[in-house]
Amino acid sequence: MSDSISPPRKVIIIGSGPAGHTAAIYASRANLSPLMFEGMTRGGIPGGQLMITNDVENYPGFPEKITGPDLMKAFRGQSLRQGCEIVTEDVEKVDLSRRPFRVWVGHERIEYTAEALILATGAQAKWLNLETEHALKGRGVSACAVCDGAFFRGQDVMVVGGGDTAMEESMYLSGICRSVTVVHRRDAFRASRTMQDRVLRNPKIRPVYESAVEEVLDVDKGEVTGVRLRNLRTQETNLVPVTGLFVAIGHTPNTDLFAGQVELHDNGYLKTKPGTTQTSVPGVFACGDVQDFVYRQAVTAAGTGCMAALEVERWLAVNEGH
Repeated sequence: MSDSISPPRKVIIIGSGPAGHTAAIYASRANLSPLMFEGMTRGGIPGGQLMITNDVENYPGFPEKITGPDLMKAFRGQSLRQGCEIVTEDVEKVDLSRRPFRVWVGHERIEYTAEALILATGAQAKWLNLETEHALKGRGVSACAVCDGAFFRGQDVMVVGGGDTAMEESMYLSGICRSVTVVHRRDAFRASRTMQDRVLRNPKIRPVYESAVEEVLDVDKGEVTGVRLRNLRTQETNLVPVTGLFVAIGHTPNTDLFAGQVELHDNGYLKTKPGTTQTSVPGVFACGDVQDFVYRQAVTAAGTGCMAALEVERWLAVNEGH
């Protein structure tokens, strides 16, 4: 590990999605001189999940819609304009056992210290890991029905998954789309009975059990025209014509860095005190999708980023130098 140590900071922000940048904007305006590490550890990318979202129509202030990358470029520009220092490096290790908190960054493992931390590392959707699926992300393949469902109004779509998230996505899409095919690998859904009943009673939703997605069509056209399914019991394949595929097999929060140092929910998300962004470690705050497994929207992430910065400002006023 490098012996290089950076001057101490008031607050360090780890993560650069809507939550991290909103926290940066508010912290900058409070004269906290925040330092952000925008490299997203464990396989993420600077800017978070919006960087793989083509069109955003549900973020307030953009009536003509905006692409995810353009929205995050605007977020980043505003953070810089307000005075946030941004470093494009991954955080490799943190020590939350005592203040000032220690953060090691990049291959050189440069050590930074801060009186407070804002954790905004987000979460990543779980994918099927098919080449055709990855090729058509943002072009008909999505992991968020609330985000992208409106683009498929009146069309036939497919949802993959068997848990509560898949049931919720299916019900949401059934109110917008002409039909919803729900595909699950097992012979029955694993969602709660209440959620299953709602889906199975819905005439616009068709369940397909014991099946898996083998291929998403049509990469050459740059849009989804259908999905090839394989029956896992008979090995037979069939093509289902759809224009949208929604993968609803869960998300993985980017919390590996913090495991064992801060309290997590059973599902791996950072636990915060209800109504706040406070974690189990005083001086460490969490915002955005790394602590939100219910809403998972850019606008709610931004809201919690604002909360985190305001809470840091108040916390430092009481605790700085103690």
